[in-house]
Amino acid sequence: MVIWKAVDGAPATTVPGPSAVTIGNFDGVHLGHQSLLAATRAAAGDATTVAITFDPHPVAIFAPERAPKRLTTVERRIELLHQHGADHVRVLNFTPEMASWSPDEFVRAVILDQCHAKAVVVGEGFRYGSRASGSIETLQESGRQNGFTAAESALAGDGVAFSSTRAREAVAAGEMERAAEILGRPHEVEGIVVEGDRRGRELGFPTANVPVDDSYAVPPDGVYAAWLVLADGTRLPAATSIGTNPTFEGVIGRRVESYVLDREDLDLYGRSVRVEFVARLREMVAYESLEALVEQMHRDVTAARAALRL
Repeated sequence: MVIWKAVDGAPATTVPGPSAVTIGNFDGVHLGHQSLLAATRAAAGDATTVAITFDPHPVAIFAPERAPKRLTTVERRIELLHQHGADHVRVLNFTPEMASWSPDEFVRAVILDQCHAKAVVVGEGFRYGSRASGSIETLQESGRQNGFTAAESALAGDGVAFSSTRAREAVAAGEMERAAEILGRPHEVEGIVVEGDRRGRELGFPTANVPVDDSYAVPPDGVYAAWLVLADGTRLPAATSIGTNPTFEGVIGRRVESYVLDREDLDLYGRSVRVEFVARLREMVAYESLEALVEQMHRDVTAARAALRL
């Protein structure tokens, strides 16, 4: 069977040993995950550090209707894992067959044969193997038999526990500051800018439109202060709306529309962007006239500028 999923930044190859390995879903690569990566680097010494993540999320295999909204794309997750200390990232191609492995089979196939691990560091409550029968105790016993150490590390920092679930809850509530406190950076969505109805341009506020992927954690409808980040790292301040444009009839589907402050000439069609949400400014409202809408958009720009500290 294919164990690794080949993704840019995470090749489908074995890792030259010895290595220190950490394993998890790592959705969002939040501050707790970052502390786990730091612990793995400490355990590595002169060895390389390997982060192993899953795609798809195991819950999506067993109960698709309960699969959590994703905080990051797989590609962005890989990028963040590298950024926070992983020398190598590998993506396990999670399948029902893999889910049936015993804890010993998982250790042999992934930790030993593929990563040549001398140390394994996992988060508190980590489970693995068929029916989640493997625990830190079984992992430590496997280590004693196979020559690697196994340790558990709290997903915490400054006495605060972090989790992807808490980050999703904050995003779903539109509490972008709280989400950033968990993630260690603003929550973001990404995609390719598509052509919209150009109504914003007609009103003097041209927008970069990014389609909403329902499998990802997208903040609730409203207007936000945000940063629009281009593929080359350029960061542009923006007022961003999420919703269906209730002032105009016939608009179907949610979209993320970002007006880059003071850049009416900007053309981003076809370019990959990230939208980083800093603060929610207001709810989405239907206005009785275009004049009222334009007046509110000017107020939104002023509020966005203040929230972004410009």
